[in-house]
Amino acid sequence: MTVSPSKEETAFWRQSVPELLKLQNTTDAGLTSSEAELRLKQFGPNMLRPPKKRALVLQFFARFKNPLVIILLIASAVSAFTGDVTSFLIIGSIVVMSVTLDFIQERRAGKAAEELRQSVAIRVQAMRDGKSIEIPAAALVPGDIVLLSAGDLIPGDGRVLLAKDFFVKQALLTGEPYPIEKFSGDLPEAGQDMADAKNSVFMGTSVVSGSARVLICRTGPGTALGEIADTLTAKAPPTSFEQGTQRFGLLIMRFTILLVLFVLLVNAYFHRPWLESFLFAVALAVGLTPELLPMVVSVTLARGAMRMAKKKVIVKRLEAIHNLGSMDVLCTDKTGTLTEARIHLERHVDALGRDSSRVLELAYVNSFFESGLKSPMDEAILEHKEIAIPDWKKIDEVPFDFERRRISVIVDNGRERLLVVKGAPEDILRLSTHYEESGEAGLKELDEAALAGIQTLSEAFGRDGFRVLGVAWKKVAQTEHHAVVNDETELVFAGFAAFLDPPKASAQEALAKLAHAGVEVKVVTGDNELVTRHICEKLGLPITGILLGAEMQVMDDQALSACVENVNLFCRVNPAQKNRVILALKQRGRVVGYLGDGINDAPSLHSADIGISVDSAVDVAKSAAEMILLEQDLNVLYEGVVEGRRTFGNIMKYIMMGTSSNFGNMFSMAGATLFLPFLPMLPVQILLNNLLYDVSEIPIPLDSVDEEYLTQPRHWNMNFIRNFMLSVGPVSSIFDFLTFYLMLHVFHAGEKLFHTGWFIESMATQVLVIFIIRTRRNPFKSRPNLWLTLCSLSAVSLAVALPFTPLGGYFGFVPPPISFYAILTGLVFFYLFAVEGIKQWFFRHFAQQ
Repeated sequence: MTVSPSKEETAFWRQSVPELLKLQNTTDAGLTSSEAELRLKQFGPNMLRPPKKRALVLQFFARFKNPLVIILLIASAVSAFTGDVTSFLIIGSIVVMSVTLDFIQERRAGKAAEELRQSVAIRVQAMRDGKSIEIPAAALVPGDIVLLSAGDLIPGDGRVLLAKDFFVKQALLTGEPYPIEKFSGDLPEAGQDMADAKNSVFMGTSVVSGSARVLICRTGPGTALGEIADTLTAKAPPTSFEQGTQRFGLLIMRFTILLVLFVLLVNAYFHRPWLESFLFAVALAVGLTPELLPMVVSVTLARGAMRMAKKKVIVKRLEAIHNLGSMDVLCTDKTGTLTEARIHLERHVDALGRDSSRVLELAYVNSFFESGLKSPMDEAILEHKEIAIPDWKKIDEVPFDFERRRISVIVDNGRERLLVVKGAPEDILRLSTHYEESGEAGLKELDEAALAGIQTLSEAFGRDGFRVLGVAWKKVAQTEHHAVVNDETELVFAGFAAFLDPPKASAQEALAKLAHAGVEVKVVTGDNELVTRHICEKLGLPITGILLGAEMQVMDDQALSACVENVNLFCRVNPAQKNRVILALKQRGRVVGYLGDGINDAPSLHSADIGISVDSAVDVAKSAAEMILLEQDLNVLYEGVVEGRRTFGNIMKYIMMGTSSNFGNMFSMAGATLFLPFLPMLPVQILLNNLLYDVSEIPIPLDSVDEEYLTQPRHWNMNFIRNFMLSVGPVSSIFDFLTFYLMLHVFHAGEKLFHTGWFIESMATQVLVIFIIRTRRNPFKSRPNLWLTLCSLSAVSLAVALPFTPLGGYFGFVPPPISFYAILTGLVFFYLFAVEGIKQWFFRHFAQQ
């Protein structure tokens, strides 16, 4: 039995739990697997905008929507009706082969990329068949019972069945900036709106602290988030890489339109057959159009993503690969990246620096009863199992937040009721009025002299590399049942818990690699400057400047932008200040990466050019990130940066090929119509030339990239591409016109021999030039990929051999004299030599790309 997909007349937060369970046809134990499967078919995947899957055949035929392809097929069909059936069949076959090639390559790339994305998809704990199991969030259905805890993204709209200190941040839907506590039970009559629904949770919001058992009532488009999904899931602004490829495509298309119009006007002027001239112009447009660019980009990015996956970097959005390669500054916290994240509680001392078991006990009670996401320091405290707390029971808590930087719990042991507070030392001391000199019995006023001594002790711990928490308490009335922030006053300072998190063994090498690769590392942390400085000095990271959160607080954005370049340690900063640092760097034209794994990191992950998280991160961080590291290690990130640059380098090879030899050949073809009494190449020959050229370029994504290319961030630069085209492209045209002269005045070629000779020469020059353009080195000092070599040589060999085969006659070719091949060999050699000379001159005189 399933449930109705229509929304309830009464909102689910206004109904009683028994009514909802009956309406959803479920129980507190959840659904069976078979029932969940039926509901998944009924409601569809739990996604705001479920993907629309078209049949494979429809996807294939959609490739024929290209206007140039349609015009070409129609024009060739017209030629068939006028008697030239052979040309129609050949043109049709070439078009189908080209489209099929494009379709297969892009489909494989898309499938591989989707598999990688699914490997790091958000998962939830749900009750199925009476047991708690982990399932993909997309498989959730109405009627499921889910178990939520701190750090989880809420996967659907639902009703809270059980809650324990359950605080949710739902600013996404309501605009409320502070976490809201959620409860089970019915709402009073006054609470009828969604914003008042403290017994319900909504998709896309996040759990700050506590835990809950929730009945899912709505999923996917049916959720409150789904109703406004069009505004929230709007396509992200195009990256610099996407903008660059679009600008390149437009540049080529403008040249194409000009050349095609030129060809049509010239042929009309000379009164040449209109249909043949039209086919020639369209074929020329097909040859000029970078129709392989989308496929080359998709395949190269997908192969880059697969290589990165082997190096433990999972790419969620392929376009982000270029951003990672162009990243020139990385902002990161130190815990887990610069340190081992194996935090040990080394000391627990009182206000006078003496070892104190009472400080340990108070810290343990606070961490034990805290319902939020346990920090590594909480876990280090809780490793001290010798602390016995059988008599203590929790009354209430004020959850941790990044503004207050502390957590408070009210506990009772039957004899007294205490508020126990643990947090940043400076904040705990600011809220304290007394301190313990000899346990609870010996309290002293915290005057200026005592405060100065305690602060000196804290700073000494910091200089030695210890991370420090302050611990304080105060007695509260037995009637006190609820903790609020205002209770955190007039505290008694108990002492410090001091932790060591040793520098990560691999971090020093990774920092050196990133620096060599042109990536500046900036540490953005909530820790104090003494501990951070100690860690950086241990790792050999030069400190260029330190900025504290308190100093940043009084700076406007312009002032922050002015100093952000010269500072590489940002200490005692809150999440909003981390975000300001990233935005200030972006304002200065830097490409910023941010590595974070906590609840507080989501805004910064969104703001950065490339958001990076780790597989062990909370759901909120993983969802916001564009890349996931399977290991929290900067060496893994460095490998990802190198792969990003390698991927971009291979895409640039295709771009540079298209703007040099290929474009030069097509330009020559258009120019030849001015003085030749016939078309310089038949439409079917142009298309065959284009197909063979495309086939030769397919292995470019597999090619290696020179090591020196990988040592600096790489950015899209249209000026560089244009200058390269204007420098190298004319070389191709010069040798084309030299070929025209040889064919007409040395070999006295007729129309068919001219077509044959130039077809072979154009194929040889525009394909073999890849071995020159693919590297900035001497081509003999950079080995190309074996498949690229084989495909390129095969394409040229086929062009050379085709005139001697029966198939050559169908394309209008005739066997050239043997002397032609001797001259062609010398011509191609001098052409490649000339391109190499121009290439070396270009890279000496123009700024590096």
